[in-house]
Amino acid sequence: MLQTSLHPMLNVAIKAARAAGALINRASLDLEALRINTKSPNDFVTEVDHAAEGVIIETLLGAYPDHGILAEESGRTHGAKHSEYVWIIDPLDGTTNFIHGLPVYCVSIALAHRGVVQQAVVYDPTRNDLFYATKGRGAFLNDRRLRVSRRTRMSDALIGTGFPFRRGDNFKRYVKMFEEVMQQCAGLRRPGAAALDLCYVAAGYYDAFFETGLQPWDVAAGSLIVSEAGGLIGNFTGEADFLHQREVVAGNPKIYAQLVSILSPYTRVIKDDEPIAAPAAAAAEVTAPAAAAEAPRKRAPVRIRKDDAGEDAPV
Repeated sequence: MLQTSLHPMLNVAIKAARAAGALINRASLDLEALRINTKSPNDFVTEVDHAAEGVIIETLLGAYPDHGILAEESGRTHGAKHSEYVWIIDPLDGTTNFIHGLPVYCVSIALAHRGVVQQAVVYDPTRNDLFYATKGRGAFLNDRRLRVSRRTRMSDALIGTGFPFRRGDNFKRYVKMFEEVMQQCAGLRRPGAAALDLCYVAAGYYDAFFETGLQPWDVAAGSLIVSEAGGLIGNFTGEADFLHQREVVAGNPKIYAQLVSILSPYTRVIKDDEPIAAPAAAAAEVTAPAAAAEAPRKRAPVRIRKDDAGEDAPV
């Protein structure tokens, strides 16, 4: 099913994502020439991250100069500070893969209006795969409508995840959590780009996905794509406040419910006092539909909320 007419704002996001992807592809041809810095242990940033973010912001603000920006590398320094429209950008999700030449990384762009994610694009430049969604209009991969998988048994499920790598992560607890999940599912995968992982749930490649410690730019676009494909997303206890606890579960409704029951004892594996990687994200919270039951009721919108305000507000 081809979505014949795309929303104008989604078209601009696609243009920005493709421009960044072209830049990333060119840089991938000569990785030895890259300048690489370390933001924190095992957390890398390259000149390509900055350049890709720059071309995305230039494209978005060129079309919508009154919009706000929340980006991984530059935070809220660009765009209007109090706009009802906020673009949430990860210019290169999977930087560690990229600098090693492993072709699993992507560009992630989402647009929130009054705190609700309305548009989403995740672009995989290595495969020229474009995942996109508009709120209420479904999710797509290139020209194909996406739907989550129909598997119902955990023993048949292929599940994506992310391994701990940040200082402060509770590694022993992670090992217990992985051991329990691995013994109950058909397989566990860790490609290393969370935005793509969420799209793989939407496409039915995975039956579910879980990870901790993710930022708004990692999940904003993917969470809408999952929801528009009929999936559910929440935290380890099945509530919508997944970024506030820095943990996320997504999946088709049946597997999601079973995975939540497995993961709920492991909620908040990241220490409460561990700082979020970027100050700009400290006031941002992404929430999405959650379900403890096997089948969803009415799906709630994906929201960006201000933690310190305690109420829905644009980031």
